[in-house]
Amino acid sequence: MFRNQYDTDITTWSPQGRLHQVEYAMEAVKQGSAVVGVRSDTHVVLATLKRSTSELASTQKKLFSIDDHLGIAIAGLTADARVLGRHMRTECMNYKYIYEIAMPVGRLALNVADKCQVSTQRASKRPFGVGLLIAGYDELGPHLYQSCPSGNYYEFYSMAIGARSQSAKTYLERHFEEFASLELQDLILQAIRALRETVSSSKDAELTSKNCAIAYVGKGDTFTIVEGEEIQPYLDTLENSDGKQEEEEEETEEAAEQTEDKPTDAPMED
Repeated sequence: MFRNQYDTDITTWSPQGRLHQVEYAMEAVKQGSAVVGVRSDTHVVLATLKRSTSELASTQKKLFSIDDHLGIAIAGLTADARVLGRHMRTECMNYKYIYEIAMPVGRLALNVADKCQVSTQRASKRPFGVGLLIAGYDELGPHLYQSCPSGNYYEFYSMAIGARSQSAKTYLERHFEEFASLELQDLILQAIRALRETVSSSKDAELTSKNCAIAYVGKGDTFTIVEGEEIQPYLDTLENSDGKQEEEEEETEEAAEQTEDKPTDAPMED
């Protein structure tokens, strides 16, 4: 992308019908570290890749709790995410004060999308440079929403946003139909597997307890963030299961090779 005469104002359309500043904001989301969300019939799991600005700095926070029944994962500008997170908490508190029940997840997703859309239509504002994955559980079951800087929002079975998220999307597209019946522990492992696809071609050689964090919410579970040493057992389980799978594949290949090399009996002549 590059500067042109149509990107100096958010309210200026280009001849091709594009709002360039909105596209720049969506590009900021693509530059953020990867975030993965997966959903089953009972739970939603978020997995995030944390980055630090230098070896002397701590990693940036990627998961935020909004209410007991929902939370968000972010890709993009953390400062913009804090503003949206504070707005979402306020809306949840107001809704609970008025109606005495927790705010439905879909209604909150619509609310935050409307707030993002206002910033694309007023010259005094700029678009929020952050994308959200909203995970929650309400009377209708588990939900996973994506909110964009453009003001659009979508509900997904599984989704990945951020840098190199296409690799995770490819993995999710192949396996998402299996997620519906999974238990929470298995769903967490699938989320980590999808997140691992985003680091295979990056400077982050592997997922560790320092650069990875997960969160889950669902039936009987409030929004819970797991990071640091608490996430290490999941990484160990994933490594062990992948090792067993590789051994089984090698044994299958060896058995196939032995079958091919085995001599066949020559036909008997009359």
